[in-house]
Amino acid sequence: MSVYADSSFLVSRYVVDVHSSQVDHALAHRPSVWFTPFNSAELANAIYRQIFLKRLTLAQAQLVWSDVEQDCANGIWALVNFPERTWEKSIDLARRYGPSLGVRTLDSLHVACALELRAEKFWTFDERQARLAEAAGLDTTP
Repeated sequence: MSVYADSSFLVSRYVVDVHSSQVDHALAHRPSVWFTPFNSAELANAIYRQIFLKRLTLAQAQLVWSDVEQDCANGIWALVNFPERTWEKSIDLARRYGPSLGVRTLDSLHVACALELRAEKFWTFDERQARLAEAAGLDTTP
């Protein structure tokens, strides 16, 4: 099974929150979860933002980021390039679903990337993004 996970899902893997147990359960079956440079950038921003929010110290955030890098090196994530046609697909999604769902750029980029990678599943804890993914034909069940 191939999966695309957005940053809301990925962060819960590394920073304990209300969704962390769901992430652990979903990953227990060892699915192939795509991980692009876009995911990496979003995840880095989300982790280091935790310092601003006073949820992590710099040292803790650096340890968390080391865990991300180790997971990448150990093959926990299926490292892939950002698909070239994602930008075009994102624009198409914005035109088709923006008026009815109020999608944001990052929503459409994540969903477009999943579609371009032909992911079988799309995992997110962002409700607006989940609605877009479902409208675009992706299965959002973990």
